[in-house]
Amino acid sequence: MIVIFLAMIACVIAGGQLGPMTGNYDFNTSNPFASASSPDPRPGAGDGAAAMDPFQMAMKKGASGYAVCGGCHQGNGMGIPGQFPPLAGSEWVTGGTERLVRVVQHGLVGAITVKGQGYNTPGGMMAFGAAMSAGDLANVLTYIRNTWGNEATMITKEMVEKVRSVETRTAQWTAPELEKFAAANVPGDIPAGPGAAAPAEAK
Repeated sequence: MIVIFLAMIACVIAGGQLGPMTGNYDFNTSNPFASASSPDPRPGAGDGAAAMDPFQMAMKKGASGYAVCGGCHQGNGMGIPGQFPPLAGSEWVTGGTERLVRVVQHGLVGAITVKGQGYNTPGGMMAFGAAMSAGDLANVLTYIRNTWGNEATMITKEMVEKVRSVETRTAQWTAPELEKFAAANVPGDIPAGPGAAAPAEAK
């Protein structure tokens, strides 16, 4: 069994070297996975990015960034009953943008009601403000607000930065503390997508 296992490893390594040796791949330092015959797989890269409006770009990048949330809220946005609340159809997701930004920025602890069901996750939801840039956080929030049947305005990097500029909190929020922000929206232009202020221009 050990010999077979080692042989399999050798085949995988040999296969990985075969492409470069036969000239099928044109590796570069900016993206070693790109090739002359295939598009750059990174979100936001490649010629297709130029045709995307800001909303489409945010959705594309947000889908990738959602990986950090999917472990709890699941890939289908339905969460785990009794443990992690759903994002699909959640009033917390499609409601006021200010409450949502603050939740992800500093986390949430204690009892919470989502779609009529109670949740009280031990330790609560962690804060992502220090781990994610304003742009990345905005992209993920735009993605969850417009996936699994949700439809709401996008959240921009500038909106996240506005909240960060006035918020000095370091502790996790509780649901009662956030109630005053439930219907509040962070001021800012909606460049594209649902509720856009004006037709988006391709960038």
